[in-house]
Amino acid sequence: MAPLPNAELVQSSLQLYRYLLRCCKQLPEENIRQHYRHAIRQSFKVHGDEDNPERIQQIIKRAIEDADWVMNK
Repeated sequence: MAPLPNAELVQSSLQLYRYLLRCCKQLPEENIRQHYRHAIRQSFKVHGDEDNPERIQQIIKRAIEDADWVMNK
């Protein structure tokens, strides 16, 4: 399963959040979708107060790589 297009356009945490939730919609089983939606929400809450732009870009890059891995699994 291919990741969603335009992952390279994700520049903010809110864009990342939306991108990842859209990726979840492509997953085949409801229980898997629920698991990843929950994990996305938890991560968004944990990193919500991050203010270092470099760190935010690292988080975005890693999250997109992880989403690609999940989608191809």
